[in-house]
Amino acid sequence: MSKDFSNTLFLVDGSGFIFRAYHALPPMTNPQGVPVNAVLGFTNMMVKLLQDMHAPLITVIFDAARKNFRNEIYADYKANRDDPPEDLVPQFPLFRDATKAFGIEPLEMEGFEADDLIATYTRLAREHGYEVMIVSSDKDLMQLIADGVHLFDPMKGVIQGADSVQEKFGVTPGQVVDVQSLAGDSIDNVPGIPGIGVKTAAQLINEYGDLDTLLERAAEIKQPKRRESLIEHADAARLSRELVRLDAHVDVPMAVSELKARDLHSPDLHDFLHHHGFKSVIKRLGTAPDETQAETTETSSEAVETTYKCINSINALKLYIDTIKQQGFVALDTETTDLTPAKAKVVGISLSTAPGDAVYIPLGHMAGEGDLLDDGAGHIPDQIPMEEAIAALKPVLEDPAILKIAHNAKYDWQILARHNIRMAPMDDTMLLSYCLQGTRGSSALDELCKTHLDHTNIKFEEVAGKGKNQLRFDQVPIDQAVDYAAEDADMTLRLWHILKPRLAAERMSQLYEQVERPLIPIIARMEQAGIVVHPQTLQRLSNDFATRQAALESDIHEQAGSPFNIASPKQVGQILFDQMGLKGGKKTKTGDWSTSADILEKLAEEGEEIVQQILNWRQLAKLRSTYTEALQGQIVERTGRVHTSFSLAATSTGRLASSDPNLQNIPIRTEEGRSIREAFIAPEGMTLISADYSQVELRLVSIMADIPALKQAFMDGEDIHARTASEMFHTPLPEITPELRRNAKAINFGIIYGISAYGLAKNLGISAGEAGDYIKTYFQRFPELADYMEATKEQARRDGYVETLFGRKCWIRGINDKNGAIRAGAERQAINAPIQGTAADLIKKAMIAIDRAQLPARMLLQVHDELIFEVEQDKAEAAAKEIVAIMENVAQFDIPFLADAGCALNWAEAH
Repeated sequence: MSKDFSNTLFLVDGSGFIFRAYHALPPMTNPQGVPVNAVLGFTNMMVKLLQDMHAPLITVIFDAARKNFRNEIYADYKANRDDPPEDLVPQFPLFRDATKAFGIEPLEMEGFEADDLIATYTRLAREHGYEVMIVSSDKDLMQLIADGVHLFDPMKGVIQGADSVQEKFGVTPGQVVDVQSLAGDSIDNVPGIPGIGVKTAAQLINEYGDLDTLLERAAEIKQPKRRESLIEHADAARLSRELVRLDAHVDVPMAVSELKARDLHSPDLHDFLHHHGFKSVIKRLGTAPDETQAETTETSSEAVETTYKCINSINALKLYIDTIKQQGFVALDTETTDLTPAKAKVVGISLSTAPGDAVYIPLGHMAGEGDLLDDGAGHIPDQIPMEEAIAALKPVLEDPAILKIAHNAKYDWQILARHNIRMAPMDDTMLLSYCLQGTRGSSALDELCKTHLDHTNIKFEEVAGKGKNQLRFDQVPIDQAVDYAAEDADMTLRLWHILKPRLAAERMSQLYEQVERPLIPIIARMEQAGIVVHPQTLQRLSNDFATRQAALESDIHEQAGSPFNIASPKQVGQILFDQMGLKGGKKTKTGDWSTSADILEKLAEEGEEIVQQILNWRQLAKLRSTYTEALQGQIVERTGRVHTSFSLAATSTGRLASSDPNLQNIPIRTEEGRSIREAFIAPEGMTLISADYSQVELRLVSIMADIPALKQAFMDGEDIHARTASEMFHTPLPEITPELRRNAKAINFGIIYGISAYGLAKNLGISAGEAGDYIKTYFQRFPELADYMEATKEQARRDGYVETLFGRKCWIRGINDKNGAIRAGAERQAINAPIQGTAADLIKKAMIAIDRAQLPARMLLQVHDELIFEVEQDKAEAAAKEIVAIMENVAQFDIPFLADAGCALNWAEAH
């Protein structure tokens, strides 16, 4: 940067640097075996700051301890923060060492936070005529911004002033504390005022000037809920102010004039870099490293030679486990007999601790024709007994100080859990890729290896054969299995070294660390738990649907004048358009009549009874084949339950996808669909809980498009569809008829999905012209929505993606396509994706929070905005209340997000 900083004091938020650095780099150790990934990141950040800014006056300030004077004011301050990661703890003293190596005295004070020292030095520096640059991305420090005081975000490279505060908080820097006092902070456990977010807080402070005036005049607030909340929780707001306001009068240990930096080429710094093996930093500073010095395990994506070995003795395994313990991380992959965890048996485990170096531990390979000796049970003797190997691996796979890296870790977690291993902590290269690229490309291991490593993995068919003669993996000879199995662990580790550092650089760390990674064991346990399905209910429904199909078939044949195969699209087309002469048909490229759903539905709306009956017949046929018949065959004999599989990296919006069976597509709006949910039951003595968000997408629309009328309706607890009808049709709320409300509801939900006039007309049974007028009126009453839609489409066209409120990038294919139909579809997706994606992130965060609460209820299913639990009957009501409370408070918005829960013996009645 070219700006002259000779009269500027740089105050570095050391604690902020630490956690940024920790999440930016993969685990690594120095020559002494101590973890140093965060120390290396911290050092690099300091080098860049000093090189770019040439700061003559600088200090680095750290938090002295978790407890400080704020805990005396409010015991629960920051009480919900997790303990630091195990591999970060031994690095804390090294950050002070690194700071001293730069010739800077690290500062901290018992009883105060780093932010308080920063506030005090800011005041002192200004009193001595210095300008101040606070180096941090912490929004709490924005309250210090003033003339001559700026905030520098080192990750973004942006200097922030009063304009940035206005953009972030909607107020001046001097009013930030008041806004934070109202909005609270869930991360620091600052209470604030329930139901008030940052935007609402800013509106109130701008209107009343400051917190004290607002609280004194709270009785004047027009909105009942807001007024009552301000009056009831006034003391909480005042308490929150004491927690968020920084103390600028700390008795600091050094004078401003003493805070000076030394030369980057000082002997102390180079001794520190050499000691820890930071070869890349030495090279960056322009001094050749001492080749005799060892270096950290910094990795490269360059080609490496591979060494894959088989471990078939317990002593060899124990030696390898010692290597894992010394290093602190390991990549792994399990080889099994089946892709379905509930049916799979372990065949072997592969491990890798360094690129190109991996081992395979065979555990369950069977004797083949060439293996004359076995143990009497058909197992090849040259393997470690399963129980012995599992017992040796269990401590390291459960060790919280050792990171386990897998691709699709959910599968491996379930396989190991069958052997009483609860693997943690974990990184998942599939989810790393998913956070970084979404669905722009495949996150499958083979595809990622081609993309990032220019490597083609050994295919399963190459070792197991193809077709009907294909072997199970336990039938593959061990010598052929080693390279195939070990390669997966090796490549997983190599991908991790490439993908993990990109999280921080591409600002995806928060999404990965707070949403995706914590979900792995939760989803694994859900799949493992399964849900009880009553086969007799399914059979009864199937028989009922078959009887109704037969009756429909008879009526359809009678109206057609001849029998035909209703399941044959070709014959249906011939009957409707050739034989009966119905208008509105279209032919496909093959010359046959199309009988797609949209064509038949249009004919049915025009009153063609035979067409409606064909549609009804098709619906019953689909329900029978997909659910009432198929589900009976998908009950796992060992558990007596159905175990769906949730795909964590399948959708562009972050939603989970369900398969084998797909339980997310059971129709809910039809009587037949609801009846299928009756077959999902609680076992004896238990109850099912269904909890879901109320109108979550409409609430998100009101926030993301910033529509005051809709936000106010949600704040006041009004019927949102009645409010919309009132706004659109200029009708007082008491005079809204059921028909007007129904029309408004269809428009509300239709607009979210970019519905056309034709689509709305079909939904409401009106003309396309009238529907077009409805949409036009809607946008006139809520112009903010039209602005939001245009801005969202423009972002998608410019960047190729749109974002959720939690930072997920939803990539939009075809947004700039020359084909108008493809482009229009992409624009509709661009409008809906941030809303649906934020809802998906929200329910995931709720699942994580509920899991951490350790309630007596067991989570079984997630169906979009709905969660299904199993709980003992006498604990159901209390558990339901706790679940709702967690869901409603898991994220802070400036309008309330409500959840509902029901308890019953089957899913249909609980919902």
